[in-house]
Amino acid sequence: MFGLGWGEIAALVVLALLVFGPDKLPQAASQAGRTLRNLRRMANNARDDLRAGLGPEFKDFDPADLNPRTFVRKHLLDDIEDTWNDKPKELESVAASYSPEPVVDELGYGEVPPYDSEAT
Repeated sequence: MFGLGWGEIAALVVLALLVFGPDKLPQAASQAGRTLRNLRRMANNARDDLRAGLGPEFKDFDPADLNPRTFVRKHLLDDIEDTWNDKPKELESVAASYSPEPVVDELGYGEVPPYDSEAT
């Protein structure tokens, strides 16, 4: 739960007892629960209003898809991974016969590197 272990949860409970005291702790816990329920209800209503406002074309719309990580993974990487995993036998033979070009020697002392005037 939120990356907390049992030790951290116990420390938070003890800290809450010290801050609020045993008399006000149940009130604070119920108010926190009520606030969390209200926030969850507002988020669900906002999502439903957004879906209703977009119309039937976007019935499968999920706001989590707007997160850049999930967007890239869903729309770009899934297609690449599917085609990569389903590569034909021809590509395997080409990949097996591929040999990289030999490494070019480094420039010696005092040698001038090649210069391309169109590249700058």
